Amino acid sequence: MARTRTSLWLFALITATFAAAPAPGAAQAAAPAPGAAVAAAPALSAAVAAAPALSAAPTAAATYTNPVSAGTVDTFPDPAVVKGKDGKWWAYGTTNPIFNSRGETGEHILPTLSSTDLVHWTYAGDVFPLTAKPSWWPAGTRPWAPDVRYYNNAYRLTYSLSVGGIGLATSPGPNGPWTDRGQIVPAAGGCPSGTIDQAMFTDTDGSYYLYWGSYDTICVARMNADGTAIAGPVTQIGHGRRMEGGFVVHRGGYYYLFYSDGGCCDGAFSGYTVKAGRATSPLGPFSTPTGVRLTDLTSKDGNVLAATGNGWVGPGHNALATDLAGQDWLVYHAIPQNDPDFPPVTGANGATLNLTKRPLMIDRLDWIDGWPVVRAGAGPSNGAETAPVTTWAVGSTFDSGAAGFTGGFTWSGGLLTTAAAATSLSAGSVAGNVRVEGDVRGTAAGISYGPVTAWLDSASKRLVVDGAVTGSAALPANFNYQSWHTIVLTRRGSSLVATVSADRLLQDVATVSLTLPAGFAGGRVGAVSRTGSADVDNLGAAPLSVPVTSLAPTPRAGALLPAYTDEFTGTAPNAGWSWVRPDASATVSGGFLVRPTQAGDLALGSNSAGVLVRDAPAGPFVVETKLQFDGVRGNQQAGLVLYDHDDRFVKLAHSVLPLNGIANTFLQQTEFTKEDRRVSNNAVTSGPSFGGPAPATMWLRLLHRDGVARMASSRDGVTWEWGAAWTMARPLRIGVVAMGGTGATARFDYVRTYAAG
Repeated sequence: MARTRTSLWLFALITATFAAAPAPGAAQAAAPAPGAAVAAAPALSAAVAAAPALSAAPTAAATYTNPVSAGTVDTFPDPAVVKGKDGKWWAYGTTNPIFNSRGETGEHILPTLSSTDLVHWTYAGDVFPLTAKPSWWPAGTRPWAPDVRYYNNAYRLTYSLSVGGIGLATSPGPNGPWTDRGQIVPAAGGCPSGTIDQAMFTDTDGSYYLYWGSYDTICVARMNADGTAIAGPVTQIGHGRRMEGGFVVHRGGYYYLFYSDGGCCDGAFSGYTVKAGRATSPLGPFSTPTGVRLTDLTSKDGNVLAATGNGWVGPGHNALATDLAGQDWLVYHAIPQNDPDFPPVTGANGATLNLTKRPLMIDRLDWIDGWPVVRAGAGPSNGAETAPVTTWAVGSTFDSGAAGFTGGFTWSGGLLTTAAAATSLSAGSVAGNVRVEGDVRGTAAGISYGPVTAWLDSASKRLVVDGAVTGSAALPANFNYQSWHTIVLTRRGSSLVATVSADRLLQDVATVSLTLPAGFAGGRVGAVSRTGSADVDNLGAAPLSVPVTSLAPTPRAGALLPAYTDEFTGTAPNAGWSWVRPDASATVSGGFLVRPTQAGDLALGSNSAGVLVRDAPAGPFVVETKLQFDGVRGNQQAGLVLYDHDDRFVKLAHSVLPLNGIANTFLQQTEFTKEDRRVSNNAVTSGPSFGGPAPATMWLRLLHRDGVARMASSRDGVTWEWGAAWTMARPLRIGVVAMGGTGATARFDYVRTYAAG
């Protein structure tokens, strides 16, 4: 594939025409329409005239196909990604057998990949060699779930230990060498669910936070001034069955907590999904789109990513990356449905392990009505997708010189540098909706876009925008002007937004929003120093991404199928039903099927609960029930099943499940579970996924189409929260269960079956 990365819709918006652009500060012509051409600057001198003109029109629109790690490594779980100051993207993964297909039987500790385009990746070594583990690691340790940040001239990689505790390593470069900084959170770190799956965050005031926790609580604490230890109280910010993998970004005035729930790594039975809540403080409280707090004792809405039955299972444990056009991308792992498991391997801890393959995936992350969702809700991709934009229309990483830029800065060792006030401008210029960015360091360093300059003013401790428009925002008191920061100028129509961050991970520490004057036409891109020494690197501009604003269509119910429907208006279920293990306590009364919960169950080797079943329609269908359930004790549950036999079914139930780590506390969960035989060893296996909130009265739906069952739930019977999907081919019957422990009662208002719309 071509190395130029741009989107089909960008290609349609951009032409190859060229026009003269005014010098910075000159009067501006009428503003072009959004998406107008990138223009070449007029000949200013012999040196400028000799520089190649750069067009915004790409030669082709490139695509990618998941997993993007294919051909490089076999697996890459729990990915963390950062755009290094060397201009490349770097990814770090959980300890795993990345080269098993090449004959290696062991693991690599926190393997590292690099890429120039977020699509083609190269193995770049490991954070710690197997022969050089830190001496303080407890016996049996396998490091998990790295997170990487850049600030104060160092890359800071945190990781969790499988035996508990969080460690820190630092490096001057994204590929090491890494220096062990010891343990920053002990195994007993104050969060009831333990100390794994950590991620750092920098707030707008420059303060640092650490998020961590797994199975079933996520916690946060403020860190010390240099981000090397916990310095504040530990706050619980999320409760959920198997909730883990917290990752926080700041956008549009909100703090968004991404997290995963369900099972991460049980082969084809992994129920991982990504969800999100948001808050107005990094300490929470975080809430879902419907207002459920993440600490509420119920399953949550706010789906970002879930399996759809298209070949990928258990997508989750995400990070984020932003391409040069400003499009965000969810970076995550997922499991190939048809090749989910490794053979036994020798773990980094010396034990023999049975592990799941979890390769590296990327997909477009849309922000619709203020909430993140992958591919507008379409889920993990399994075909050709438009690739990230990772080549500038105008700009350079300056790896081999300063071609295309001229002025007062000089090229040295892969960057532009100056000892005094100076400006260097690109030969090409940009117009229309664009994103301009550059890495800068220095007490008055900045970048320019036409007659607008954004720069770091150490004297006033502000991000200053001046020229055609003026404005400023305070920088944190601890802002280090001698460490690299990324300044971004984003133009959409008449709006111009300037931001600054340490590492482009949606944690800007200053933002200036301005309105451009009428007739603003853009211009060239520049490196700027207002006074004194400054360095600028990775400077360029790309046409701005076009946001997706509408969700993908969700499934709907079609015509009611009366032959497969029961309104429970008589004194017994209608003639279509039969029993697998009769339940004498079940009655039909007052328009309800009433089922007290049984002591039995329908799980793995415990198959003693009664299942009321009926045939399913021959074609695609949706089965729905309205359920009232008063369960309060662990494992009590009631709901629908698509049932073949006791060891092969999918279940959608309101389940009461214990909250791990907190005694006598239970979650009301919308549980969506698949049970079947594992292909690799024929063992009966059960894996859960979790849907939206589970109130005392709720509606449940199961869609079955083309060998895939997908769940939905509702709190009003009108608005549906669609969740994950499990593959489950026919033959299947529609069933009703109430089980998991006596003492609760399920009241089914109806079981209606519809043709799938």
